[in-house]
Amino acid sequence: MMMSDMVPDLFGSPAPDRPSRQDERGASERFPAASSAHSASRHRAGTQPLADRLRPQSLDDVQGQAHLLGSEGTLTRMLESGHLSSLILWGGPGCGKTTIAQLLAARAGLFYAKISAVFSGVADLKKAFEEARRKAEATGKGTLLFVDEIHRFNRAQQDGFLPYVERGTVVLVGATTENPSFALNSALLSRCQVLVLHRLDDEALEKLLLRAEGETGRTLPLTPEGRASLRAMADGDGRYLLNMVEQLLSLTKADTRPLGPAELARSLSRRPVLYDRDRDEHYNLISALHKSLRGSDPDAGLYWFARMLEGGEDPRYIARRLVRFASEDIGEADPTSLPLAQAGAAAYERLGSPEGEVALAQVVVHLAVASKSNAVYKAYNEARALAKQTGSLMPPAHIRNAPTALMKELGYKKGYEYDHDCEDGVSGQNYFPDGMKRVTLYRPVDRGFEERIRKRLDMLAQKRASRQS
Repeated sequence: MMMSDMVPDLFGSPAPDRPSRQDERGASERFPAASSAHSASRHRAGTQPLADRLRPQSLDDVQGQAHLLGSEGTLTRMLESGHLSSLILWGGPGCGKTTIAQLLAARAGLFYAKISAVFSGVADLKKAFEEARRKAEATGKGTLLFVDEIHRFNRAQQDGFLPYVERGTVVLVGATTENPSFALNSALLSRCQVLVLHRLDDEALEKLLLRAEGETGRTLPLTPEGRASLRAMADGDGRYLLNMVEQLLSLTKADTRPLGPAELARSLSRRPVLYDRDRDEHYNLISALHKSLRGSDPDAGLYWFARMLEGGEDPRYIARRLVRFASEDIGEADPTSLPLAQAGAAAYERLGSPEGEVALAQVVVHLAVASKSNAVYKAYNEARALAKQTGSLMPPAHIRNAPTALMKELGYKKGYEYDHDCEDGVSGQNYFPDGMKRVTLYRPVDRGFEERIRKRLDMLAQKRASRQS
């Protein structure tokens, strides 16, 4: 077999290219795949993990990513055009990032090299680039360099890719579970197309289960409810699903009675919830909680609250966000919300876990069903902007402090009317700087307690107007 017919792995033995398929949407006309037989070792069922044995042999076999690989998919159109761009594949674990990279290399007739940012450094990158350059000069065939966990490279290391990507020395395909907007520098992102891979849905996971049963020759000993529970336990991760299938088959005999959800839960561990307290998922979930409360949906609010707790979030962080929400999104529409949110935070500090979370759950429900208004929040932001614009304007003389005789002689406090002695407890005097036009900042809504506030403000406005007329 010629070198050009092999797809080398930088840190392993060469893996053969996949044979071209005429039904792969016409792409074979532009990207002739190298010819090679599948390695016989692929069928060593006794030693290979099930997930590896079932790794797709064609892009058509990849599950759950039709938006990329379907008839109108992004990668399908790219292959049909005859030009494979550098890519960033962004998705959760077990959704097919590595598999797609391998199949793209084979389909595009490129050498395949793989490095992991976890175990590699600058020296490994230079070695990969030099190997790709040497092979291109010797064979005229390019290299697809797959970089797993690319977000773990620092900014300087990421910059090291730029000249090689620009010159076409390699077609870079990076895989990341982190939001590329935060994890990768802008220079690298500008040279790559970011493709989002979906977590595997229930249909895709069921197809994997059927393939697993076909590969092993055994029907999974599960009730329909147990089978649905197994898919739910995988949480969109195909690799984890197949690993659980292996565990299940090793724990049960062929004639074992079918297991339901309860028996399955006792036999297998559920996949941990994907959640990093300082990463993208953290901000996605707190945003979901905040917007659910703003949308007055207590059920969704409780769900996202529980999701964050199950992911290991510090309840104190959630408590702080709930206090903020009480002022930002409710304000004077329900003035009880802020003290209740503070009381919930204090209750958690007093009780700790798990009892304290119940107090926070009460706050979540209260904030969701409370009348909403962001009038105070908007008024505060407008006041800040106005303060910056107007600079150091002095208060009008009649409301300045006058603790000394000199200040009184200068007119400080002269003409001030004590509001408590006035009709309705309101004097109607001006409190803005002299010469500055009055500005309306706080505009209460017609909801909750702010409806009453609006009526009072209308009365006060009339009082001021009558004084000026």
